[in-house]
Amino acid sequence: QNMLEELLIHKPDDPIQYMIDHLKQNNDDAPRICVLGPPASGKTTVAMWLCKHFDAIRISQETLLFKEILALTEEAKGYKERKQKIPNALWANLIQERLSNVDCIKQGWILEGFPENQEQAWMLQSSGIIPRHVVVLYAPDTVLIERNSGKRLDPFTEEVYHTTFDWPSDLLVQQRLVEPEDLSEQEIAKKLLEYHRNFPGIFQIYQKVLKSINADQPSVDVLSQVLTYVQTRHRSAAPFTPRILFCGPPGSGKSLQAALIAQKYGVVNICCGQLLKEAVADKTKLGELVKPYIDSGYPVPDNLVMKILAKRLNALDCVTNGWVLYGFPRDIEQGEELQKSHFIPN
Repeated sequence: QNMLEELLIHKPDDPIQYMIDHLKQNNDDAPRICVLGPPASGKTTVAMWLCKHFDAIRISQETLLFKEILALTEEAKGYKERKQKIPNALWANLIQERLSNVDCIKQGWILEGFPENQEQAWMLQSSGIIPRHVVVLYAPDTVLIERNSGKRLDPFTEEVYHTTFDWPSDLLVQQRLVEPEDLSEQEIAKKLLEYHRNFPGIFQIYQKVLKSINADQPSVDVLSQVLTYVQTRHRSAAPFTPRILFCGPPGSGKSLQAALIAQKYGVVNICCGQLLKEAVADKTKLGELVKPYIDSGYPVPDNLVMKILAKRLNALDCVTNGWVLYGFPRDIEQGEELQKSHFIPN
């Protein structure tokens, strides 16, 4: 899917070579996450934690302006020094240049605080920067203003602390904490107003991959909810044939759940035990081999079970509509047999 997106965006002259190069260098499982939210909502804390968890590259205004040596860095710094707003196009070009580096391609990236508005979002999309997950943190403005007044920054690690809610236990860390710039209430109120004005436009673009998470709760809960979301895969519109496996101890409800799933989604319901009994009743060649085991109460050898099962799973209705299977595999060896036969549940 990622490769098709890239093809459509870049329209290379030699698409085959482009796809080969993409497969060689790209890691399609690498995270591509945007962490958005109003000032003091905890974007930096979440972004840094995600970077540690996924070993990904964190990109923010600060890293782009002060940690990277990019072609456009000096131009952007010039605007900052003159206390002028950095144009959206310049931010988009800076981000594009940074994300095209091999570490971002291989390890993935966490974009903190970008895009800030709809124009930036469109620019990023048109240059092929499409996040898989967009996390939006929210909290009441009164909470954010209160949080902002106690915010402290560790200049060594860039981690954010708070005088009330998250004070470090390490004395050395406490001593080196500094107050970030723009801490006045008027400044934060102005930034909040701008954020609320810009957010609907961003939501419109990313609504299919966006999740809003309440930042006014313990940080452990926020991080847990963020991680749960960014580890989900979005549903694809591509044709999909379900291959469902139900496992569980006797009496756990496998047969009932399988029947309900089959009824609701039109997939083929397959009970392994029933399949063996039907093979015996139909007096097929395999059924004749299975019959002595069933009559004497001995377990049917895995190779015979697999042959009967494979024949059923290869039938046209299973291939076309998908299947839900229970009663097999019952152990690791049977599971390995199923894998070897290329009947892999999805």
